Amino acid sequence: MYQEQEIDVAVIGGGHAGCEAALAVARMGLSCVLFAVNLDSIAMMPCNPSIGGTSKGHLVREVDALGGEMGRNIDKTFIQSRMLNTGKGPAVHSLRAQADKFRYKETMKHTLEEQEGLLIRQSEVVDIDIQDGSVKGVITAAGAYYPCKAAVICTGTYLNSTCFHGEWKAQSGPNGMQSARGGLSEALVGKGLPLRRFKTGTPARVDGKTLDFSKMGEQKGDERIIPFSFETDAEEIERPQRSCYLTYTNKRTHEIIRKNLHRSPLFGGAIVGIGPRYCPSIEDKVVRFADKERHQLFLEPEGENTNEYYVQGMSSSLPEDVQRDMLRTIAGMENVRIMRTGYAIEYDCIDPLELKHTLEIKKFHGLFSAGQFNGSSGYEEAAAQGLIAGINAALEIKGEEPLILDRSQGYIGVLIDDLVIKGTNEPYRMMTSRAEYRLLLRQDNADLRLTELGHRVGLISEERYTRFLAKKEAIEQEKERLKQVHVSVGANDLLTSLGSTPLSSGTTMEELLKRPEVSYESLASVDPERPLLSRDITEQVEIQIRYAGYIEKQNAQVEKFKKLENKKIPEDIDYEAVGNLRTEAVQKLSRVRPASVGQASRISGVSPADISVLIIYLEQRRRHAAERKV
Repeated sequence: MYQEQEIDVAVIGGGHAGCEAALAVARMGLSCVLFAVNLDSIAMMPCNPSIGGTSKGHLVREVDALGGEMGRNIDKTFIQSRMLNTGKGPAVHSLRAQADKFRYKETMKHTLEEQEGLLIRQSEVVDIDIQDGSVKGVITAAGAYYPCKAAVICTGTYLNSTCFHGEWKAQSGPNGMQSARGGLSEALVGKGLPLRRFKTGTPARVDGKTLDFSKMGEQKGDERIIPFSFETDAEEIERPQRSCYLTYTNKRTHEIIRKNLHRSPLFGGAIVGIGPRYCPSIEDKVVRFADKERHQLFLEPEGENTNEYYVQGMSSSLPEDVQRDMLRTIAGMENVRIMRTGYAIEYDCIDPLELKHTLEIKKFHGLFSAGQFNGSSGYEEAAAQGLIAGINAALEIKGEEPLILDRSQGYIGVLIDDLVIKGTNEPYRMMTSRAEYRLLLRQDNADLRLTELGHRVGLISEERYTRFLAKKEAIEQEKERLKQVHVSVGANDLLTSLGSTPLSSGTTMEELLKRPEVSYESLASVDPERPLLSRDITEQVEIQIRYAGYIEKQNAQVEKFKKLENKKIPEDIDYEAVGNLRTEAVQKLSRVRPASVGQASRISGVSPADISVLIIYLEQRRRHAAERKV
């Protein structure tokens, strides 16, 4: 073994979590080395060629608001952009962009290379030196020892990974990349950190020259492009967009799958890892939803300069010949040729109940983790955790307070709280339904919610922060102005043309904007003195006025939530000593070690009655402590 230079933080893995963690550490002024088994795998998109989507778009916007890179990178490399769920309210609007996979990873890798204080290294970390419960360094397969103060594990689906293609399996990582099998799993288990196996999968990639798109439904991008990053100018990224195409499976497809289930490693028992419930393989879909005659598929381009298309919705681990036969039963794919066979992949990960909300592993000071190693799935979920883990690793080294987002502050807070408090028995995926306060946690206001926090930790520049403050002020000034602008019955012709009820007497512009059929833009002719404002400002004005009543109700709910979150639980509490707690509650509370009553209330197996008992106990303990002081 030989010693390399001393660094502040080692980031193990170069996927979406590792990229955000490493950039955060370096941008906060510390030294960092990002280790990847293969540098060509940095920011690779081994599964779907897209960023964002329902709820995931919220995460990307929040990562950007905190100073992360994913939003900026997809703005540079997208080939199609669409806002989803526009027929519903703004709380569930979600931006989604098709990525040029190859440009995405190349652009991100170059960003890492250019970042001061950050070195990227093709090398496999096989052990973490932990002394007296704290990280002291990392050791590579080549025998290099890097002394460090903290490490972030972002191994994704590479750790002890195995890929399955029907009866054939290979000890490889995603997309044929080398698996990380040098001994890190064994080292972690030897240090007392139990691991488990999860599984995910991906569909085949097919040759676009062999597809008949005339038999499919075309899905174009939006005419008006909305960037992911609050820093990106929409006009500067306008470009020609590539279409996606919609088609469906059918009875013949399902028959072929059913006849070959015995050849599926998923149903034959070869795969022991637990797969994602919300992104099942086509085999799973056909078995679990036997009454459905068809399943929706999207043909998505993998890049600008390739003929490869991704068959979204058809993840499979069936043998190559079965994948070929079932694909050829689908309209527009009768003559399809497979370029890359779909596969399932198993990998090692931890139970996220081992984590603090900072994403530091409870057992070891200075050891953080993020992404699929924590039991989640998805590029966006990984990036969000990587950013938080990197920030908190840096803050811990600096001796500063950690950054912890709660459930009322962002989808990132919901994601981490769900993992750390509730745990997961399958790859966790973010969904809008998981966020109790989703009207407040819209993607459009992520910057208003989180930019100040990003600035506080040092990831938002002064220039960007100044622009942000100006935007906030402009929103408030315009809302206040609209309260004062009087509209007379002379506006009735306009209101009638908009399908809105005519006025019987005058009103304010603010009141008119509360009508669902009326928009800020549509009232321009009766508001001649309005200032010239950017669309992102007027959008916020309109939403905040229109949904004011609902927002007020959610804010009241948040206040109740905060009260429980602020009831702190002492770290040294002995739950065995809390009388009348059920045995299951004692076990779960002792395992998770929640920091507050609010967190305790979200633990599976802890009932409202248990929470009442705990609150009474904490109050008695507080009184006794006060009496002893007197």
